[in-house]
Amino acid sequence: MLVLGHDGRVTSRNDPYLTGPAITPAPMGLRRARAAQVAAAAATKRAPQRTVLSELARLQRTSAIDATTYRADTASYRAALTEEKHLSGTRRTELTAVTETMHNIAASGQLTASRLPALFATLAANRQWWANGTLLSYGQRVEIAGSQVVWEYYPGQGIQLQVLGTFSKADALYTAGAASYPQMEQVLAEMIPLGAQRGGGLTWEYYFSFDGGSPPWTSAMSQATALEALARAYQATRNSYYLNVASRAMPIFSKPPPSGVNVPTSAGTRFLQYTFAPKLSIINAFLQTLIGLYDFGQVSGNPTAKRLFAQGNAEAQAEVPQFDTGAWSLYQPGVEDPLDYHELVTGFLAQLCTRTGAPVYCTTAQHFTSDLTTPPVLTQLTTQAKTGHSFALRFRLSKISHVGIAVRRGSSTVLYTSASFPYGVDHFTVPALRTPGTYSVTLNGTDLAGNHAGVTGTLAVRR
Repeated sequence: MLVLGHDGRVTSRNDPYLTGPAITPAPMGLRRARAAQVAAAAATKRAPQRTVLSELARLQRTSAIDATTYRADTASYRAALTEEKHLSGTRRTELTAVTETMHNIAASGQLTASRLPALFATLAANRQWWANGTLLSYGQRVEIAGSQVVWEYYPGQGIQLQVLGTFSKADALYTAGAASYPQMEQVLAEMIPLGAQRGGGLTWEYYFSFDGGSPPWTSAMSQATALEALARAYQATRNSYYLNVASRAMPIFSKPPPSGVNVPTSAGTRFLQYTFAPKLSIINAFLQTLIGLYDFGQVSGNPTAKRLFAQGNAEAQAEVPQFDTGAWSLYQPGVEDPLDYHELVTGFLAQLCTRTGAPVYCTTAQHFTSDLTTPPVLTQLTTQAKTGHSFALRFRLSKISHVGIAVRRGSSTVLYTSASFPYGVDHFTVPALRTPGTYSVTLNGTDLAGNHAGVTGTLAVRR
């Protein structure tokens, strides 16, 4: 974790309360992101459009914000535009991306009064960082001295509010014990005002383009983690304020996308990872959402939380077996988890097993735990070929692995290479063999957990 100090110096700090992956896929490429920005900018030129400044003036005129807020936000935005001119290179690009995003939100009519705190906090953080901080690498998380809020760097979009990471930090501080409760309360004191009105309730949104989605969007997983953090804060302090805030954050779980995250199914309800992707099913996000709903419902007795958990729990129990290949976990249908996500989803299943006792959670958690020590299974499928033509030597693989191949005839090696493959049937391309006869084939696979297995076979080559 990098922290930007009051003196403008950046220091590195080990933060034990920020652990685990972000639990989100890689953002859309910079080329796609820039193309989207160019398209949006072109659209704004076709006719007179709303701007950040004109929308702020409208909000004051309609009494949605007061004069003090209007003056402060107008000055902040103007200062950022001026700051851009004094920066160069990456620093200018990143700060400009943030002001462009704010402009696009305003131009689309989505610059509401409730979104101003989060948007202008993001603007302020980026002004500070790009004027004084170091350059960053993709996904690097940072903090500003005096604040507990976690920011994450997305190249071409500046540093952005890491909603999931910040509420997860609050959760971890609760787990750390009573000595950490004041810090946990500080995290929540900063985050609660950054929620916006969405779907009839309080929602912590994301204000950057991600995986094809445009801001503002939100996630059931980050929202449910907020519920859990607020429930923990109540347990720590017995201050009912936290439960009241959490109750205000419930509506999006009952609303369909794009405003909410609720997708009814024949079994119950699926809660979405992204409001902009109603057909995308990511199992770890779904399970973490259920944990947040369950814990809040148990602590608060909130009947809506309990009902929504029951609906989601029914759907998750129906879906979980589809994410078990028999040798590894799937992130989404057809796509295997990387190692950290495999371990993550295993932990979520174990937590749900403890909370509900549902056999499918318990059994699948056991399967995934076993997968961590089980070597991959390789099967050679191609055993014959003809001389004079390159060909595909096909094999079946049980789990995502790095696979090496060696094809030899006597002491002569005709192919020696390796590559990474997902589970299923795949192949190596063997160059044309000129000499008929029997060749030996050795396939070796190492899975993501470091388990190794090999298989040796033969290849009959005829003219």
